Amino acid sequence: METRNIGSLKVSIVGLGCNNFGRRLDEKATADVVDAALDAGINFFDTADVYGETKSEQYIGQALGSRRSQVILATKFGNKIDDQRYGASPAYVRQAAEDSLRRLGTDYIDLYQLHVPVPEVPIEDTLGALNELVQAGKVREIGCSNFSLDQLREAESAVAPGGARFVSLQNHYSLFHRQPERDVLPECGQKGISFLPYFPLANGLLTGKYRLGKPFPEGTRLQSPRGAELLSEDNLKIVEALIEFAESRGHTLLELAFSWLASQAVISSVIAGATSPQQVYANASAANWQFTQSDFDAVNAILAPKN
Repeated sequence: METRNIGSLKVSIVGLGCNNFGRRLDEKATADVVDAALDAGINFFDTADVYGETKSEQYIGQALGSRRSQVILATKFGNKIDDQRYGASPAYVRQAAEDSLRRLGTDYIDLYQLHVPVPEVPIEDTLGALNELVQAGKVREIGCSNFSLDQLREAESAVAPGGARFVSLQNHYSLFHRQPERDVLPECGQKGISFLPYFPLANGLLTGKYRLGKPFPEGTRLQSPRGAELLSEDNLKIVEALIEFAESRGHTLLELAFSWLASQAVISSVIAGATSPQQVYANASAANWQFTQSDFDAVNAILAPKN
C-alpha cells in the first residue's frame, strides 16, 4: 500500500480508526480486525485514551504483542475520561502519556495528539509538556484534532525555538462535510501539516448501504434523529448521482469516498473504523483511484446543491 509522511513517520494511505475497540468489539474481535489490517498493508492505527473507556488502547496493545514495531501508533489525550482524567495541563499531559504507554504496552507513541482544544490551558504550556515527551523519546511526533484555523495558527506561533510542533491535524472531512476546504486544509498545505480526515464515509452514508427508495438496513447507527437528517431525500439523491459517476469510471461509491480524499496531497492517511476483517479489506483496497482534475470537477458538480 502507498505510504505518505506525517512528519518523520511513514503511514499507509488508509489508516485504521480504533474507536470501535472496547465499545462495539471485544478483545477477540479487536484482535481479528488488527490482524486483518496488518495483512492488508495498513500500518497506521489511530486510537484515543477515551475510546472504549480506555479499553481500545489496551486491546490494541494486546493484539499487537511482539508486532509493535510494524505499526505507527497514534493516540490522543484531552477528552474527559472521568472527573480526574481530562484536559491539557502539563501535569496531565505527562500523566495521560504514561497511562497510554502502559495500556498500549509500549515505551513510545508514534503520534501523540491533543484530541480537542482546551482553551483554559495556554497552548504554549501544552506544547512545552509535549516537547518534553518528545525529548525523552516517549513520543516521536505530535498532532492536534478538532482545531479551527485560529487555533491552529495560535499553536504554530506558540512553538518554542527548536521545540516540537504539531505535524498533523485530524478533523472531520468527507464528501458530505467539506468545511475544512474553507480554512484549515489550505493552511495545512501551506505549513506542511498533514491532514487526517475522520468520518470519511459520512457515518456510513457513503458505504452504498443506503439507497434512495430502498429499505435501510436494520440496526445501523444512522437510525437516530441525527441519522434521519443525514439520510434526507436530497442527500440520498446526491448519493445516487455519486454511485452513477463512480460506476461510469469502473469504481464503487466506497472507492470514490476514499480516493477523492487520498487524491489530495495534503492528506496523509484516510482514517476509517472497521468492525470486521471484511470491512478492513474493503477499506484497504478503496484508495486505488487516482483522481484527475476532470474527476474532481465532476464530483464538485454533483455536490453543488450542498455547497
